[in-house]
Amino acid sequence: MSRYCLVYVTAGSEEEALALGEAAVSARLAACANVFPAIRSVYHWEGRLERASEAVLILKTRADLVPALRDEIKRRHSYQVPAFLVIPLDQVDDAYAAWMEAELRP
Repeated sequence: MSRYCLVYVTAGSEEEALALGEAAVSARLAACANVFPAIRSVYHWEGRLERASEAVLILKTRADLVPALRDEIKRRHSYQVPAFLVIPLDQVDDAYAAWMEAELRP
């Protein structure tokens, strides 16, 4: 896995996504959190086709912090099975990577 990654998380509301992002950044498990406040999702849950309004949270982090970040998100998330998708980054600008390193746990 590459050194840096994005973590994609869906949440039931913009407020929940912001709270999850703030918790992750405050704990220095993510250098930055981006919230996309309004998406529409379609999925199967417990045998039924569901439609939902959700928010997307994207967290920028280092690969070695992903297990702790996953634990933090799952502990705080309102969903029984939250989406937690890790997207490895092949390239990160050197200056941005240096900023991330300064903001993340050593």
